[in-house]
Amino acid sequence: MQNLIFVIVLSYLLGSFPTSVVLSRLWKGIDIRDYGSKNAGATNVYRVLGIAPALIVLLIDAFKGIGSVLWISQIGSNNLYLNMITLQLLAGASAIFGHIFPIYIGFKGGKGIGTGMGVFLALIPKEVLLALCIFVLVVALTRYVSLGSLCAATFISLALIFEKYYFNVKVENELVFMTLALTLLVFFTHRSNIKRLLKGKENKLGQKRKNF
Repeated sequence: MQNLIFVIVLSYLLGSFPTSVVLSRLWKGIDIRDYGSKNAGATNVYRVLGIAPALIVLLIDAFKGIGSVLWISQIGSNNLYLNMITLQLLAGASAIFGHIFPIYIGFKGGKGIGTGMGVFLALIPKEVLLALCIFVLVVALTRYVSLGSLCAATFISLALIFEKYYFNVKVENELVFMTLALTLLVFFTHRSNIKRLLKGKENKLGQKRKNF
């Protein structure tokens, strides 16, 4: 039990690392939360600072998810009550939760996409790569990053459901349920984006909002 608690806490602390805030201070001497949409995520970094720092933020955030699933979860591998996939999912979910509600910066972080991508890339890489293709296609057609993120998250959940219940692929129930839960979490973190999308007021990719 102690190892399980350690896995959850350590994954949360790793996920809480405020990549965009640290990088924006190092890159330009600013706090990214004071500019653009004021969100501590890669998309806002792109709008304010450009593509290079945004890609760095995205890669580090994804690594937080990968690290929690592939390495931190191993600490609890001797747990007698949970199988490995459940441990990995708990570690990954904790990292995503930490990214969204980071303890280091007042529990106001990003929207979970970068770290979530890392988590699922470690668990179901084929589905994530297809989801990335959908993300790129949607963003290319609409220039809405938020819509692309929502479509990609939805695709991953639907893909696992169809694989398990229609194509009879062996997919653990825990993975299906956790994926659905995290997809709902993504919709929750994007609730303001959804409102703006419905009103036609969402910012499009390429609309930079520098205020310094």
